[in-house]
Parts: sequence; structure tokens; C-alpha cells
Amino acid sequence: MPSVAPVTIQRIRAAVPSEQPDLLAVEEPLEIRLGYGPVADRQQRTLAVTMRTPGHDPELALGYLLAEGLIRHRSDVLSCRHCVQDAHKDGNILRIELAPTVAPDWATLDRFSYVSASCGLCGKSTIDGIRQRGVEPLGAGFAMVASVIPTLSEKIRPFQTAFRHTGGIHASALFTPDGTVVRVREDIGRHNALDKVIGATWLEEGGDLSAYGLFLSGRISFELVQKAWMAGIPLIVAVGAPSSLAVELAREANLTLVGFARNDGFNIYTSPERVHTDTF
Repeated sequence: MPSVAPVTIQRIRAAVPSEQPDLLAVEEPLEIRLGYGPVADRQQRTLAVTMRTPGHDPELALGYLLAEGLIRHRSDVLSCRHCVQDAHKDGNILRIELAPTVAPDWATLDRFSYVSASCGLCGKSTIDGIRQRGVEPLGAGFAMVASVIPTLSEKIRPFQTAFRHTGGIHASALFTPDGTVVRVREDIGRHNALDKVIGATWLEEGGDLSAYGLFLSGRISFELVQKAWMAGIPLIVAVGAPSSLAVELAREANLTLVGFARNDGFNIYTSPERVHTDTF
């Protein structure tokens, strides 16, 4: 299934209309189902439905499960596949088979809902929900020089193929302390883009993301900080501003939050010790 779709539009320039081809970001529903339970008594249940841009669906789903604390190790997942596939596209239902040792806490996870792409698969709505999981504040190992931060947007832009065609899609990217871009994912939902990049890294490298910083193409919400914390990412750089609750959670997590990253500078909201400003 493609991530962009062709459309014919009326383009007005200098009050003169003309018929032109254009491209739109595709928006389709994705239902995530879990298979779980002992070998002799497997169960199936729908966890969530999100509106997303098709592509990298297993990464999206696994990234979401990681953010929810449902899985931590590769051995927690037996398989992850679309329920229906044909020669033209994958289906819009994804089933994840959990290991028999993984017991979903449905009292916590029972939030089956239809959510818009602008929201994506949102996490817990309060900081208390994070505390109840026993997640520790992030360590102090990651550090970078300030002069690298304003360069990130330009480095990541060549990887934003869908955005270049549509202008209507978000990106999340992982980078090393020296500013090397490691992995980029796009989606019409900014939360989904982050789930995709986390899930991809978990599949390819394992669960520890503490060696990477995270770049976001938009603003920083509470849920995005939550997902980064659960993944172990110690630093977030964003083009936009953070919300008040995002800053509050970042302080709790000992996560460095950088907003308004532009060519001429940026703002550091929390844990500034990870950014060395002596060379900026």
C-alpha cells in the first residue's frame, strides 16, 4: 500500500486557475490484535485502532507495545504479520503473537478506541501512570555539543520523502551524539512516526536506545516524551515547542528536552547537562 496518493486539484496562481496533478498523504486504519495466553489456550483480542500512513506497520505496532511496557525483549514476540495480504497491498489488520510468558494486563490496557492520526496511539494520560510502571529516570551517559543541534533538520530533510511530495506528514529520526542520522520514519500521525522508528530499532538492534537522540519534526507533547522515556532515549530535539506537561514529564525522566531547534539556535527546557555549549 503506497504512502502517497495522486489527486487532481484546481491550483490558483495570480487569480488564474489551472488543473494540476498533486499527491496526498495516505490515511488508512490499522487494527492491532494480540494473540496471547498459554499454548493450550491461546486468545485473541483487539488492542487498538489507529489512523496511520501505511508502511512499516509491524514497526508501528511493536513500538507502541514497547511504549506501553507490554514487551521488552525480542523473545516476548513470536510473530507479527498482517492478517490479510494480496498482490497489491497489505491488509489493515495486524496480529502480534505474544510469547506464552507475556500476560497482558487488560485492566491497564483495556483502552480499545478509534483514534485520529493527529493523535496516533496515545499513551497514559498522567505522570502517575508512568510512575506505576516503576520506570527509572534516564542515565547520564549521552552527551553532545550544542553546535550539532541546529544542523539536524537539514540532515534529516533528505530522508523525508513523503513530506517532500505532500507537505502533510510528520517525521521522527534517531541520531548519534555527533549528529549522524541513523533511522527516519514518516507518518501522518506524529505519535505513529515515533512508534515506527522505535519499533524499527528494536527489531534491528534490540531494545536499548540510550545511545541515540530523537529528532521530531513538530511540537513535543506529553505522549511523545512518554514514548521516548519508555524506549530509553535520553534527549529529544524538536522543531516546535513542548507542552507544559511534556516538560514536567521530561524533568521526572531526567530527559533532555530541546525545542525550537533552528539554524540560529534552540531552547533547552530540561537536563541541559547533556548539551555542551562551550563549542557553540
